Amino acid sequence: DNMRLGINKNLGFSADDRKENIRRIGEISKLFADAGVLTLSSFISPYRGDRDLAREVHDNDDMAFLEVYVECALDEAEKRDPKGLYKKARAGEIKNFTGIDDPYEEPLNPEIHLHSDTMSLEEEVEMIIQALEQRGLLSGA
Repeated sequence: DNMRLGINKNLGFSADDRKENIRRIGEISKLFADAGVLTLSSFISPYRGDRDLAREVHDNDDMAFLEVYVECALDEAEKRDPKGLYKKARAGEIKNFTGIDDPYEEPLNPEIHLHSDTMSLEEEVEMIIQALEQRGLLSGA
């Protein structure tokens, strides 16, 4: 949401705009990584090719990139929807809505696979921390 309020406010939700949204976020994340800042970026990226491009931006400069797939059953995601966006999408008020009238291409080999509909937040955080520590990106406290 924050990216779309600022640097990406000119983008909609078409496939091309989603691709550009992810490209910009990937480039900004790379700038932080280049400055030595561990960056966790959270965004809906429904197309595998766009996620691959974000990875490539980092890989080209030998920077770490970990794909975290936060999987959640559609019915559970709809129950958690504080903005009512799924309801609007089902009513046809929002077009190109991921999971409703636009596809989501699941990652093939994410470094971390979370199941937010069956795992606690604490379990998910622990998995992420362990993965970062195992790769030397975060030292244990």
